[in-house]
Amino acid sequence: MAIERANPARGDAAADGTAPAVSLFDDAPVRRVRVLLPRPLDGAYDYLLPPDMALEPGALVEVPLGRQRLPGAAWTVEPGDSDVPEGKLRPVQRRFDTPPLPEPLRRFVDWVAAYYLAAPGAVLKMCLSVPAALDPPAPRIGYLRAHTDADALGLKLTRARRRVLEVLADGPARTLSELTREAGVSDGVVRGLADAGLLDRVEMGFGRRFEAPDPETPGPTLSEAQRMAADQLCAKVDGDAFSVTLIDGVTGSGKTEVYFEAVIRALAAGRQVLVLLPEIALSAQWLDRFARRFGVEPAVWHSELSQGERRRTWRAIAEGEARVVVGARSALFLPYPELGLIVVDEEHEQAFKQEEGVPYHARDMAVVRARLGGMPAILVSATPSLETMENVRAGRYDRVQLPERHAGALLPEILPIDLRHDRPKPIPGHGTSYLAPSLRAALQETLDRGEQALLFLNRRGYAPLTLCRTCGFRLQCPHCTAWLVEHRLLHQLQCHHCGFAQRPPTKCPDCGDADSFAACGPGVERLGEEVATLFPDARVALMASDTVSGPESAQRFVESVQNHEVDLLIGTQIVAKGNHFPALTLVGVVDADLGLSGGDLRAGERTYQMLHQVAGRAGRAERPGRVLLQTYEPNHEVLRALVDGDRDRFLEVEAEGRKSAGMPPFTRLAALVLSSEDEAAVDQTARALALAAPDREGVEVLGPAPAPLAVLRGRHRRRLLFKTRRDLAPQPILRAWLSQVQVPSKVRLTVDVDPYTFL
Repeated sequence: MAIERANPARGDAAADGTAPAVSLFDDAPVRRVRVLLPRPLDGAYDYLLPPDMALEPGALVEVPLGRQRLPGAAWTVEPGDSDVPEGKLRPVQRRFDTPPLPEPLRRFVDWVAAYYLAAPGAVLKMCLSVPAALDPPAPRIGYLRAHTDADALGLKLTRARRRVLEVLADGPARTLSELTREAGVSDGVVRGLADAGLLDRVEMGFGRRFEAPDPETPGPTLSEAQRMAADQLCAKVDGDAFSVTLIDGVTGSGKTEVYFEAVIRALAAGRQVLVLLPEIALSAQWLDRFARRFGVEPAVWHSELSQGERRRTWRAIAEGEARVVVGARSALFLPYPELGLIVVDEEHEQAFKQEEGVPYHARDMAVVRARLGGMPAILVSATPSLETMENVRAGRYDRVQLPERHAGALLPEILPIDLRHDRPKPIPGHGTSYLAPSLRAALQETLDRGEQALLFLNRRGYAPLTLCRTCGFRLQCPHCTAWLVEHRLLHQLQCHHCGFAQRPPTKCPDCGDADSFAACGPGVERLGEEVATLFPDARVALMASDTVSGPESAQRFVESVQNHEVDLLIGTQIVAKGNHFPALTLVGVVDADLGLSGGDLRAGERTYQMLHQVAGRAGRAERPGRVLLQTYEPNHEVLRALVDGDRDRFLEVEAEGRKSAGMPPFTRLAALVLSSEDEAAVDQTARALALAAPDREGVEVLGPAPAPLAVLRGRHRRRLLFKTRRDLAPQPILRAWLSQVQVPSKVRLTVDVDPYTFL
């Protein structure tokens, strides 16, 4: 919780040694404006407002801070409670030519900062993530045929030059890219003709950045259940008031088409729509479906965009031109002037929780954003989170259900494979196997029928652990308490927490033996090696974050599977999210027990959700599907719920376990993590916090103790868990507690309200 304290003279007056520039306004009434800056500061700074400048709350301005000039947002105009003397104030430098931040967004910034105990400026930084977009884009430059003859200019016309002049002979102005494409020439040819005087450069305006979706484009025929659900959602949009509705539908039930009807209704009402997806890099099929339904692609927001694309998209959203935005969690903080509907697809996904910076949960904050803006929110999942189901049970959220797959497709049959009896057998000439004989046979049958199969293992790389056969030494990250994962395709050992990578050593650093290291356990690469031995004629592909790194890569991969260029797909969790492969009829889960243990309060729920989602990839068209779960614990409640198809019973058992343990969503939880390169300093600060811990009824503090990742990126980490009753707001208690302890500058304190993971 690194928050910079404001200088007593707000605006860092005279921090560069110069006198505040106020003499120009001596004869004018003093007008102040409080500006929030996109920095981890504890509040807004006061500035002088020039007499010729008009500002309203939310206006985006440039102001001095020390020797810098920074963008910021006018948070309060003419604040009445400021105690900063006029002589110490510095003036606002200019107002940006962009719409002000909408009032609901400003309230949202304050709400997020207060709830997560974050600096308001750190939250604002997520809203102003593209400073270059604050200035209007330069107009596009086009080229026209000039009223000049080449002979008069003494210019020889080559074939390339003639083609340019022919393209422009009777047409309108064209941009450089359009002209070079149509004429088949280089940029230099066009610029050379313009410099010589044969072409005129003209301004063409800005042009439209995003076409408006066409809600009249015919869509698929909805089933009766889909139509009933869609009508309920459309009624919520028509009501133009805050509400939260869960679309609870099995995999393949057509949930997306149902909420598209609500999107159409919001667009017809002149409102913008935001759709949040957990993995925007894996949204190729969603984007294709949207384009077919609405005739155009939506605006897209995620970390893979170039700076130019981010600038163009941010500006289009702020000006209301982008009517539908699909994005990752950060899209929630964009400045929509007419937002009227928020959809959170796959609401249960862990990817919606941001762990770095301000640790917020985008699903929960989407609900807050909808409430502050007075609009409906739609949550979508085949495996809703326990938090969402508790809100449904308590009547805070509504629910529409889609219990059957669309177009008559059947849910897959799910069967366990008991590895205690059906043990994998070594492969002659290959060695260790990780596929049981019954799974091998099922794979062979599927391939013989010309159908596709998927093997799921949520482990990247070749092997999760590498150790010395001679002395047992394990290769560990030098910066984290984590084992190095072997990636044989890259010929590297990698840490999946900090990114450290090295070449595999030829000798053991501990005992010195050469060639003594052995890979332990399987990753998807090792599984691919086994499959290539068992099914040499099958076309095999790996789908993991190492092999699919962005939207374009994901789209090419998905198309290759859809076009049946792949027979057997091996994937990690990213393959479970929303992909539709009509010919895929068999899913084999190699290690269904992975993730069931480890002390995480959400381990069972997360494992159920992941396995349910990956099982849903099978049999989504006319061919029936089958799912085989390899396990040593076939009677575990998670696996029994999957096999029996009894999700609601699993959620009841999970809820009872959380309630009896006094854990969320039945209590409130916050994690306090201290970290430092100095282990003694972090231990001393942790003890000081423990001694100052609140002692009151309904509050419990656990720790301090080493975090599960006791060292991360070279920093020693200690953790305290703060728990309160559900009816107690944790924030005031946390603020009072933390105010009693001075955290040294060398120690970083992170407060995670409503933690989702516990590493």
